[in-house]
Amino acid sequence: MKTRIIEHLGQSDILLPSLIAEALAANDRAKLRMSVLQAAAQHARRPGGPAPDLAAEARAAGLDPQGLRGLVLGARSGPGEVVAAPGLDRLKAGLVADGEAMIAPIAAADPAAGAAATARLARVSVDLAAPGPDQIALAAIAHLTAAPHDPDDDTLHRLVMDLHREINRLAAACAEETVAGARAHGLADADRPLVEAFMCGVESTRGLKFDHPGLDTLATRVGERLVLQNDIGTTDAHVLVVAVTRDEVTVTYSDVHRPRAQFFTGLLDGFPVRWSGLEPARAAGLGEGAAFYLVTGRLAGDPAAQAAFLEALGASLVFLIDWNRARKILRTLLGKGDAVRVLERAARMRVGHRAFLELGGAELIAAAVRHAAPTRIGFGERLDDVLGRAAALDFVVGVLAIATETLREGRSLRLANNAVEAELARHLDRSDSQLLAVAVRQAGLAREIAARIAADLAERIAGRPGQGTALTAHARRIEVKADRIAVEARAAARRLNAGETIARLVDTVEEAIDELEQAAFLASLIDRGTDTAVLRELASLCDAVVGAAEAAAIGIDAAADVPEGRRADSDDALAAASRLVELEHDCDATERTLTALVLRGEGPARALIGALELARALERASDRLAAAGHLVRTHVLAHLSA
Repeated sequence: MKTRIIEHLGQSDILLPSLIAEALAANDRAKLRMSVLQAAAQHARRPGGPAPDLAAEARAAGLDPQGLRGLVLGARSGPGEVVAAPGLDRLKAGLVADGEAMIAPIAAADPAAGAAATARLARVSVDLAAPGPDQIALAAIAHLTAAPHDPDDDTLHRLVMDLHREINRLAAACAEETVAGARAHGLADADRPLVEAFMCGVESTRGLKFDHPGLDTLATRVGERLVLQNDIGTTDAHVLVVAVTRDEVTVTYSDVHRPRAQFFTGLLDGFPVRWSGLEPARAAGLGEGAAFYLVTGRLAGDPAAQAAFLEALGASLVFLIDWNRARKILRTLLGKGDAVRVLERAARMRVGHRAFLELGGAELIAAAVRHAAPTRIGFGERLDDVLGRAAALDFVVGVLAIATETLREGRSLRLANNAVEAELARHLDRSDSQLLAVAVRQAGLAREIAARIAADLAERIAGRPGQGTALTAHARRIEVKADRIAVEARAAARRLNAGETIARLVDTVEEAIDELEQAAFLASLIDRGTDTAVLRELASLCDAVVGAAEAAAIGIDAAADVPEGRRADSDDALAAASRLVELEHDCDATERTLTALVLRGEGPARALIGALELARALERASDRLAAAGHLVRTHVLAHLSA
């Protein structure tokens, strides 16, 4: 291309840099003027609605903010779907002039290409035809600002994007030098450190795009401004232009996806940038093809602050490539907002999403589900519904990191699949551990009731009155709380498709609490005339149940950590299970001793019956806790043999 340029330029090559600079400025003006047209149409349809503030964009483009605002606020709908606004004819003439300015360097380099572009401008300018002074048809605004994919449907917006792309190619071909990877011409000495800072950021993350094209940068000096342009990816409407003056950096960013524009500005939240333009530049009824966002950010600062910002800005661009494609895939796995959160976390971790897409996207996760958890995650089931929201976010971010590491290290897809399966298994184990933590909490509640019964019996042995109805009320409150926890745990177990052992463990400890709540009720009814020897046996039995509840809590807590692979955890869990069996045997023996004592003794029948019923309730609680110990043992051995 450069040879053709030299052949056709003749003496005009001296003027080419200035033509390119003016064309780039005209590009900024044209996009802003189209945004103003859309805002005017929106205001004409809804005069009472808020008007977008385009002052920052106007100043950046060198246009009069007050005049443009007056045009928008003065827009009114007329008969025949026509919009009338003060200064509309000047704006339309400016659009044509901007198009001509953008064509000028192309025509200087290649007259045939310039003639073709001029003919296109004449055709698309038909949309600007005026029904009357300062008027334009609403349908014309919709069409001229659209960027349709159909190549046969040409529009002014499409022409501006095509011209901008050609101008960038022309500028790159005519570049005087390369500065840190950026094609540059007309730079001042003070510009180079700023270009280098921007390119340092670009290069720090460039590798995360892998084989995707994009991130080429052009740096030019335009009057008092250093202008940096980056093509980001391959989408025509996705453009970044940065203008740097002595004391300010202005970022102009266009996008058809508002969430991506918000994502982009969010990545730079560590800098005091004043952003504007996140309102949709599309009037109601104009159709989806006309929607785009022209975002402007302004940062004041000295050269050091500017360089730091430019580096961060350059580093953020790679995360915009294929962003919407990644978001759509992740939305099938997570909630709508959480898909963006994953992309943001991956960007801040310098992981990105391009590798995830290259390795198959959703199929990378689907394969792991089929191999590692076919019975726990159903087809089409969202990960956050199964793993829980926090765990699902962590898992998907982990998958993106695995994909990036796989491509960086040149590993095979099979190794990536294995790593994702292991990551999924780890999160499923963590979900099981969370359910086991519920059982630990239940065991603690069981101990609390047993300890209160033991304290009540100690009071009676000392000849003092027991707690009476207060003991019953306290146990009842704990039992209600435990029931609520168990209901939530069962729901979580169903959602997570947890193993039967864990679900039974939660139920078993809850049954022990039910028995202890009954025991508390019976203890509150113990007759004052009950033999002290009987009370001591009851106290001994209750102490054993307290110990059993403690052993259950210790064993379940250790079992929750077994997936981490520490030998001590499995040893502690198995030891606690054995201790529960021993305590259950002790409770059986104590209950038999107490039964014999009651049947051989004398006293009021109600005292004897009450003591026997209390002993049986405590013994049943110890049975349930021993059963929990067996389940702990089963769970641990299953993990050790896996």
